[in-house]
Amino acid sequence: MRTARSWRAPLRLTAILSGLCTALPVFAAPTLSAGLIADLRGLEEQLSESPSAVEDKASSQAQRLAGGNASDRWASALYLQLAAGAEAAQGKHGEAADHLAEARSVSGVDSAQRSRWLRQEAELRLQAGQAEQGRALLGEWLVDHGEDAATLWQMAQLEADVENWEAAADWVAKARETGAVPTTEQLAFSAAVMQRSGRLDEALAALQQRLDQSADDPDAWRRAAGLAQQLGDPVRAASIWEAGWRQGLLEGPDDLTRRIRLQLAAGTPARAAEMLNAALADGTLPEDEEHLRLLAESWHLARDREQALAAWQRLAEMTNQASDWMHLGQLATAWGEESVAREALALAEEQGAEQVGEWRALLEDEGVPDEVLKALDDMQRAGQQVQM
Repeated sequence: MRTARSWRAPLRLTAILSGLCTALPVFAAPTLSAGLIADLRGLEEQLSESPSAVEDKASSQAQRLAGGNASDRWASALYLQLAAGAEAAQGKHGEAADHLAEARSVSGVDSAQRSRWLRQEAELRLQAGQAEQGRALLGEWLVDHGEDAATLWQMAQLEADVENWEAAADWVAKARETGAVPTTEQLAFSAAVMQRSGRLDEALAALQQRLDQSADDPDAWRRAAGLAQQLGDPVRAASIWEAGWRQGLLEGPDDLTRRIRLQLAAGTPARAAEMLNAALADGTLPEDEEHLRLLAESWHLARDREQALAAWQRLAEMTNQASDWMHLGQLATAWGEESVAREALALAEEQGAEQVGEWRALLEDEGVPDEVLKALDDMQRAGQQVQM
């Protein structure tokens, strides 16, 4: 399954340069000499016009100062930051990440600065195609920044990219726990991840929140109803489908047929039969075997005997199958319609049906046993499976 990417903006070059190479903290402790401050600022100003020259000079300066005192080491780290910015400007993301990793390792750099460089290195690793390292670094950064919803969503996407659905679902859950209002795209992504990880209730919650925000996507309505059906809640599934139908987002023969089947599964067979009757009458749905069988089953479950027998007879006349004539004969026998029963059983026998004699014998009895009636109803219900 492909997951949504539109919400995760790529790392922009301007953002890299802004983070790596502007507002250098040259006055932070330890104190730097006026000459080093001037040199750092001069290189910073040259970066946009000559990144290659800045890279060479900054790398050289960083190496020269690396073994000095605390002030020199701090300056070395800042030169490494400038070198990383120059490399990023040239699309050399891996090299830039390496220089930031080196800057983070410099003794004396404060924790806040290390954290900023850690976050930037993670993005550069991702830009360099080093996804595993990038994920690991982002995870490390999130230990102290677990409230950053954007990065939590990013981690979820990175895990989904390699189909680590459980891990992706965990990150999605953490992102949603921050309280930041998710976008429509994030909610769609959330539903997809939760569904793939088997957390169907959370997937449905995300989809319904998405529909509350933006209800103009027919597929979202279909998926939400399908998830409710999978969760064993046909009433909720039917309600969701009805809402989408009334808004005009679900339409056409296939969606109408599903609407009818969901009503049937939700325990409102009379409504399903009435919908189907109207659709067959006005030609919205074809009077074929599938729809006539659905009509007969619906009237049967609605316990409308007259309508059910008429529908089963229409179906049996169309298919001329032994099983359909037999079912009509069984229902007519159970409901005391002797003439219909005898005719249907005779036609079933002509088509090779078995047990016709047993049902004829029931016609001679005072009535059909209750367990037989219940078996007929149970058999009818068992056939009602909604295909989403």
